[in-house]
Amino acid sequence: MNKIIEFKNVSFSYSDEEERVLKNLSLDFYEGQFTCVLGHNGSGKSTMAKLINALLIPTEGSVISFGFDTADEKNETDIRRNIGMVFQNPDNQIVATIVEDDVAFGPENLGIERSEIRQRVDEALKLVDMYEYRRHEPHRLSGGQKQRVAIAGIIAMQTRCIVLDEPTAMLDPKGRREVMNALMKLKEDLGISIILVTHFMDEAVNADRVIVMNDGEVCVDGTPREVFTKVDLLKSIGLAVPKPLELAEALRKSGVDIGGTPLTSQEFVNEYKKFTETRGQ
Repeated sequence: MNKIIEFKNVSFSYSDEEERVLKNLSLDFYEGQFTCVLGHNGSGKSTMAKLINALLIPTEGSVISFGFDTADEKNETDIRRNIGMVFQNPDNQIVATIVEDDVAFGPENLGIERSEIRQRVDEALKLVDMYEYRRHEPHRLSGGQKQRVAIAGIIAMQTRCIVLDEPTAMLDPKGRREVMNALMKLKEDLGISIILVTHFMDEAVNADRVIVMNDGEVCVDGTPREVFTKVDLLKSIGLAVPKPLELAEALRKSGVDIGGTPLTSQEFVNEYKKFTETRGQ
C-alpha cells in the first residue's frame, strides 16, 4: 500500500503562549484506505486534519502530502489538487446559486476545459446521487444534500484524497446516512482515499482503520474491531463504543455472554441468535 501522507515528529500550537495541541506526532496514511479519526473535543483531531492540506503549518516537524512539504508555500496548489477538504457546516462551503455551478467552481479555478468540466460535474453528481438536483438552488437542499454537493465538488477536481472534518456533526440521522453512503461508494467505485474526522462511533465501524487521538497524541491505531474491543481504555478518555458492542458488554457484565464483538446491529442480531440457539440445544 502506497504512503500518501506522512507526519514526521509534528508538534503544533496556535500561539507561543498556548500548550501544544499536537505533540511529536508521527503517523502515516495510505492510498485507497478509509481512515476514521476519533477523539474528544480538544484531542487534536481537527488540527491534524487541517495540517494535511496546508491549512495549518506545523510548529515543529513536517507534514509531507503526496510528496510535497506543506510548509513550502509553492506546494499549496499541488497539495490541494491531490487533497480536498469538506468541513462541518455545509452552508460555509456553498459558493454558487445553482448546484451544478457550485460543483464546477473548483475545476474552473484549475483552468480545466469547459467541455471536460461539464463531464466531471455530471459524473460527480451522479456518484453522490445528486444529479437530479443539478439545477436546484443549494439553499433549498437539506444538510445531507448540501454535504453531498460539497463532496461532488471535490470529486470534480479529481483529487486523490478527501479529508472530512466532522462533516455530519450538524446533520440529522438521515443526512448522516446519506453522507456516509456517498463516502463508501467513492471508496469502492473510485478507490479514493478518505480521512474522516468524527465523534460518531458508528461512522467508524466500516472504516479500514481507526485512529484514536487523546491530548495531541495517538492513543490507539488499528482496525475497528481491534480499537473498539478496548472498551475500558476508550471510556477512560471519554469516548463511547458502538451501541451494539455497548449492549453486548452490558449483557456480559450481567451474566449473559452472547460472545463475539458485535459492532453493527446486524452483527449483534447474529451473535444473539447463535447464543439463543446454543442455549436451546
